Amino acid sequence: MGQLLRRERAVLRQVRFARWCVQDGRRRRRSPVRQGSAPAGTRRVIEPRGGHVRQPLAAALPDFPWDTIAGAKQRAAAHPDGIINLSVGTPVDPVPEVVQRALIEAADSPGYPVTIGTPRLRQAMADFLVRRCGVQGLGELAGVPAIGTKEIVANLPSQLGLGSDDTLIVPSVAYPTYAVGGGLSRSRVVVTDDPDTAPAATMAWINSPSNPTGAVSDPGLLRGWVNWAREHDAILASDECYLEFGWEVDPVSVMHPDICGDSHANLLVAHSLSKRSNLAGYRAGFVAGDPALLAELLEVRKHAGFIMPEPVQAAMAAALDDEQHVAQQRERYRRRRAVLRPALEAVGFTIEHSEAGLYLWVNRGESGRASLDFLAEQGILAAPGDFYGNDSADHLRVALTATDERIDAAAQRLAAVAG
Repeated sequence: MGQLLRRERAVLRQVRFARWCVQDGRRRRRSPVRQGSAPAGTRRVIEPRGGHVRQPLAAALPDFPWDTIAGAKQRAAAHPDGIINLSVGTPVDPVPEVVQRALIEAADSPGYPVTIGTPRLRQAMADFLVRRCGVQGLGELAGVPAIGTKEIVANLPSQLGLGSDDTLIVPSVAYPTYAVGGGLSRSRVVVTDDPDTAPAATMAWINSPSNPTGAVSDPGLLRGWVNWAREHDAILASDECYLEFGWEVDPVSVMHPDICGDSHANLLVAHSLSKRSNLAGYRAGFVAGDPALLAELLEVRKHAGFIMPEPVQAAMAAALDDEQHVAQQRERYRRRRAVLRPALEAVGFTIEHSEAGLYLWVNRGESGRASLDFLAEQGILAAPGDFYGNDSADHLRVALTATDERIDAAAQRLAAVAG
């Protein structure tokens, strides 16, 4: 230990194994279960000889939500014209040619890549933040590459040293991986949307535009969260993966000077190329913000081997530098949204929020699971709102990430029901 850097020692000291798990949005104590005695599907605490109890990390995590809609998926798949899967926001359109060429040209990369990114990628991240997000005052370290943004969302609390003595704030209706990051770090997870009433905490996640609701936070709310973070010397992590897709309002980054002033202190933002550039299969994203936090994160990721392959770094740089393919992709989603929204309204759905992003957040005046079954009978699969929190069980999230043909087919099936 004497040879480790002080920062590394601090990270190692944060690793604790508390007997808690996140369940139904609440922190619950787990009951010890001896190995071999747990029924299928239950969590285990493994007690080897000698009395030491190992707490499996998986026990701190919620059940994987998509397993709960297998029945609806089976019913939708039985439709004579096949399933239209609008439950997952996975891209279906081609990877831009400029990105494919960059990947191919960098294919002969036999050596180890660098965690911080190639000089070309570092410049591309900085240029994107200035050009697209209006960021000013960037330092030499503008961003840290991530192996897909889900990876950074899940690992950020742990890699910043949060542990069982820390509190992580997440939104009330939210991408489940925020809470997963709390489970992986053994942190206490608290749900709130209001910075004026938020308790003191080590870190908070916000998300604008929101997945799943498509809501865009107004500048006053964003400034409120920045003020909260600085008042409590906490980390504010802003998920801005859908920033490119504002339909009724233009989303703004928390790193914009109108929001954060002339400092990025206490702030981190996550950006993804999965949606804007159809690179979900490449696993490419990055985190930007407070230089001190980025340096700390980079040090941990170098030691842990969180390194983006160099061909992917080249592809990511090409994608960040090119705006033409982003404009083309926006138009594809704009058209699909224009087709699907009135079709859902015609069969009784109300569209809520959805002013940005790649989803329609809908309510039919019944439980979300009943609405899920209604669409499944038409061969359409959506994601139930209870995936995203206890406050959204009467909603569905309907993705725009299907081909034009599948979106048109969904609209035709709904039109047949509407009469």
